[in-house]
Amino acid sequence: MFAPIVAFLTRLLLVLLFFPFSALDKLLNSKLAVQQAAKEAPGWALPRLLIAAGFCVEVFMSVGVLTGVADRFCAFVLGFYCVVTAIMWKQFWRQADFRLIGASQGREVFWDFLKNLAVAGGFFLLAFGPTADSVTEFLSAPFASHHPYSP
Repeated sequence: MFAPIVAFLTRLLLVLLFFPFSALDKLLNSKLAVQQAAKEAPGWALPRLLIAAGFCVEVFMSVGVLTGVADRFCAFVLGFYCVVTAIMWKQFWRQADFRLIGASQGREVFWDFLKNLAVAGGFFLLAFGPTADSVTEFLSAPFASHHPYSP
């Protein structure tokens, strides 16, 4: 009886950062999001394309994880998205003040980088499963579902 509720709440916790919050932020603060993207992606069109692609990933892949529709593929895409965004936006190695002791913006960015990777790990666990055999399963049927709400 509680299994479907636990499955939904677990999946909700995993995607909550993206859907609705980050996706909504991209809508409400689109100009700022494009300005941030423009720091790493020059030009007029590419930053807007990146923000639109990020919005679509955050909404559609999160919905897939929540509903169980192609949830393994959606989790894989979200995991990859977390790794890419960590590398693009959490560049602690570019911070001039990275140090382990004392105030350091670089260390703060480092923790954000690691958090992105940790969330990616959660998504990859959902995509691939807990064993090496389940990775092979994913590769043979990436659009399969875990059917998380089936009795």
